[in-house]
Amino acid sequence: MTAAAAARAHRPALRPGVLLSTPLLRGPRTVHLVKHPVTGAAFEVGVKEYFLISRLDGTRNLDDLAPAYADRFGRRLGEEHWYRLLGLLGTRGLLAGAPEPAAPEPAPKRPNTLWRGSRPLVADADATTARLHRALRPLLHPAVQLPLLSAVLVLVAALVWQAGALLDGTATMVRQPVALLGVALFLWASITLHELAHGVAAQHYGGRVTEIGLRWRFPAALLSCTVDNYLFLPGRRARLVIAGAGAHLNMVLLLPFGLWWFLLPAGAPERSPLAGLLVLGTVQALSNLVPLPPLDGYRMLGHALGTAHLAPETRAYLALRRGGGAGAVAGYPARARRIYTAYAIGSAVLVLLAAAAACAFVLVLLG
Repeated sequence: MTAAAAARAHRPALRPGVLLSTPLLRGPRTVHLVKHPVTGAAFEVGVKEYFLISRLDGTRNLDDLAPAYADRFGRRLGEEHWYRLLGLLGTRGLLAGAPEPAAPEPAPKRPNTLWRGSRPLVADADATTARLHRALRPLLHPAVQLPLLSAVLVLVAALVWQAGALLDGTATMVRQPVALLGVALFLWASITLHELAHGVAAQHYGGRVTEIGLRWRFPAALLSCTVDNYLFLPGRRARLVIAGAGAHLNMVLLLPFGLWWFLLPAGAPERSPLAGLLVLGTVQALSNLVPLPPLDGYRMLGHALGTAHLAPETRAYLALRRGGGAGAVAGYPARARRIYTAYAIGSAVLVLLAAAAACAFVLVLLG
């Protein structure tokens, strides 16, 4: 058998553990992410490359895949394209039997200072969150979480209904230093648990946590939890739950305080601190769901729409449109044009509404 015939008959297979993402809209293109299971190196491929890569299971060669490729894309799969793709995958160590590539150089980190920095807190973040997940797994069952979600929605509706009394109590609370300090400590602890909730949710759906650390921007210091591979989870629901888990937990923590506030008589001294806790805690939780970067709501919107880098790609689209008019964005599919235009308008409206709400909130507290 000649070398050309042997290459044509070769049935390549991906190495075990290679991660492939679902389709993601990025600018005018639809892309997929491919990630090495050991080095963590990832890169983007187009729809045609993904079509072939996802079928490399060791049972198909060029002649097997060419007809399916032609049916899908209306054109013949050229040998040069096939061999170039295999060469790329082999060089990156993504084919079974290929040499292990060198791990990518870590990105240079800004040195820690008093004003800003980060530091890992545990040696193995994935093992730590795995232990938390094992302990909390019974509480993650839908039979527990669905009633909790319903209770959270009822709490939010009740807080809106009693907004006047709650804002009055919050205004009183901010003038009580001890109560204000207690609420601030609770909110700080809530942020810590918020981050761990992302990690536990990622473990529940097969994600991986690479770091649990402390990040500070003077004078604030907060826990952070980095989830590595949830973009590669096959279910959109899993990605949405992981991104929203922190805000959900923050609202769940407020449930007993909400019940306590509603059961207290009108003149009880505890009502003002509880009102402040409920108002500020709800603002903290729900503001994380606003779809602006770097908030969790921004990630959730990206997962729901199946987009990558939504805000930067929106800016690039608008810049191209301003610079060259409608003709400059002719390469963008209609769906991409609708998404980027809608996000540009929606994010501008959200910023204005957030600024107005913040000013109104401050005026109420100071009034």
